[in-house]
Amino acid sequence: MLYVTTYSKICLAIKPVDFRKQIDGLVAICHRFGQQPRDGRLYVFINSAHTMIKVLYYDGSGYWLALKRVSRGKFSCWPEKKAQMTAIMAQELMTILKETTKKSHRIAGRSND
Repeated sequence: MLYVTTYSKICLAIKPVDFRKQIDGLVAICHRFGQQPRDGRLYVFINSAHTMIKVLYYDGSGYWLALKRVSRGKFSCWPEKKAQMTAIMAQELMTILKETTKKSHRIAGRSND
C-alpha cells in the first residue's frame, strides 16, 4: 500500500519529465540524479504542462506508480530551484497536490452564464 505520513521521505524532481516514461524510465531518471529508488522514499515527477504528477515508490517487494491529473488548470505550487531533485516534507507534497490554478473550460461560441 502507498501511504504518505509526516515521516515519509520524499524526493521531488524539479524539472518536468517525459510522461511517456513508466516505472523503468523513472527509475533510470532517479539513478541519473544519483538517487536509489529502492530506498523507501517517494519520488515525485511532473509533466511539462504541469497538469499531471507521478509518484514512484518501492515498498520492498515491487514498485508503485501513482498518477494524478487535474481536471482543470495546472499545479501551481511546483518549486523552481536549480537543483535537479530536492527533498520535501509530506505537508509540502500535500500542498502541491491540492493547489491548482482553476481555468474554466469554455465551448466556442457559448458563454458560461
